[in-house]
Amino acid sequence: MSRIITQKAEENKQISERIKNFMKRFDVSSALKSSNAVKIKGFTVIEIFQYLFMLVFAHRSIYMDMKKDTAPFAKDTVYRFLNSARINWLRFTTRLSAKIIKDAIAPPTSEQRENVLIIDDSVFERNRSKKVELLTKVFDHAKRNYIYGFRMLTLGWLDGNTFMPVNSILLCLQDI
Repeated sequence: MSRIITQKAEENKQISERIKNFMKRFDVSSALKSSNAVKIKGFTVIEIFQYLFMLVFAHRSIYMDMKKDTAPFAKDTVYRFLNSARINWLRFTTRLSAKIIKDAIAPPTSEQRENVLIIDDSVFERNRSKKVELLTKVFDHAKRNYIYGFRMLTLGWLDGNTFMPVNSILLCLQDI
């Protein structure tokens, strides 16, 4: 049993180190700062963001991590960060993806490749939902029928081989 705990701790340490390297390489802290994600009190923004990023790759939820008491801060800190109306997440994802494209994807590719921006209007289906805010009937052109859901507008960058999502937003088609 202790072997499994040791393996998980070692895996979490490796994941944490890789995330820190990613954050440093692509200067995530300056992208957060430029999108108004600044410290109000307590823990730094980058600490909270690294924690959330680590949870995704460790296949854990905030609830289970808080239950095991491994988080360095309370759940209110995380939820206050995620629900902050001051943070411009579209600007953050745009700046981060631009930095990744410029520093990691574009240099090894040839100059002959065409770089294009793609705008995609896809359907985000929510057929099992009944009481979701702004849920509406949307015509799905691929299935040729109406479904309950949202439209998701996505902006992506393509160089002929690599697709990089830049940002996306859910659209509501209801009359308000």
